[in-house]
Amino acid sequence: MPRPNPAQLAYGSATVMCSTLAMLLLSETRSGVWIAVIAFVALALGLLVALTAPSARPTAVRRRAVDPVDAAVGAPAAPARPEPVPARHRTQHPASTASAPAATAGLGARR
Repeated sequence: MPRPNPAQLAYGSATVMCSTLAMLLLSETRSGVWIAVIAFVALALGLLVALTAPSARPTAVRRRAVDPVDAAVGAPAAPARPEPVPARHRTQHPASTASAPAATAGLGARR
């Protein structure tokens, strides 16, 4: 079971306190057994509220979007250098006009 965050603890605790007080005031009970039942119901209600409260923990997608951190230093890890990509060079002389339609026809045939 994951550990609750502070907001979930606050919601659960406030629910326990408010529901216990409201049930004790509305029931006007003096019996120890009924007070124990009310306390148990309030604790169960507080646990339900704490577990169903939205969590602020990052999802796996959001965690991957953040830069990796070097665990030993605590600073962002140095980015890995990408592999060099060979550059495409333009030729000084364009292809002759006689071979251009043949080249275009060949490209269209492959599609």
